[in-house]
Amino acid sequence: MLRVTDLQVSYGAIKALRGISFEVTEGEIITLIGSNGAGKTTTLHAISNIIKKSSGQIFFEGEDISTMPANTIVRKGLIQVPEGRRIFANLTVKENLEMGAFTRTDRSAIKRDLEKVFGLFPRLKERIKQYAGTLSGGEQQMLAMGRALMADPRLLLLDEPSMGLAPILVDEIFSIITEINKSGTTILLVEQNAYKALSIANRAYILETGVINKSGIAADLLHDDSVKKAYLGG
Repeated sequence: MLRVTDLQVSYGAIKALRGISFEVTEGEIITLIGSNGAGKTTTLHAISNIIKKSSGQIFFEGEDISTMPANTIVRKGLIQVPEGRRIFANLTVKENLEMGAFTRTDRSAIKRDLEKVFGLFPRLKERIKQYAGTLSGGEQQMLAMGRALMADPRLLLLDEPSMGLAPILVDEIFSIITEINKSGTTILLVEQNAYKALSIANRAYILETGVINKSGIAADLLHDDSVKKAYLGG
């Protein structure tokens, strides 16, 4: 579904990504894990063409999207939930969700998807008229994910969905990510909570200073001594 080949990104003299390559197959949850500054968010931004690539190619469902405008990529069904949520604080919950469906014209399907979002996130329905800026951190994360789902994604890019959340909310968010995947949405997950990410993913890639230094079945990496030592506190 997604193929990234020899992706390189530089910020001035700093090489943030140094030729990474990986694939995401339809139906999978794939996770990219790594420490701060490893290049995880840069990878997602490069895929969405929010930032300029130095070199490399990105294919989505067989089509080269390497130079495609970001808004066109969204219309293809590749949707990102950004780090830090980036909800529209001065709009209501409902208005934020409607913004997620901005590129769509299928009114009946939008209405159906809105009910699906409320099924996944009942608290959003309870707060439908509330301004998004007044929501708790966990509720804002739910709103950011719900807004992305309203775009009817084929592939959902999740950037640090557990950041700043209480442990009980982290468990809830990861449970919902699994549900979203089971309903048919492929997921590329960037996450610092390596244990949770590896617990739900099919496969994983470990980024270190702009290169992939290890990859494999997520369950295997969860028990890999070097991974445990570096990322799992073991």
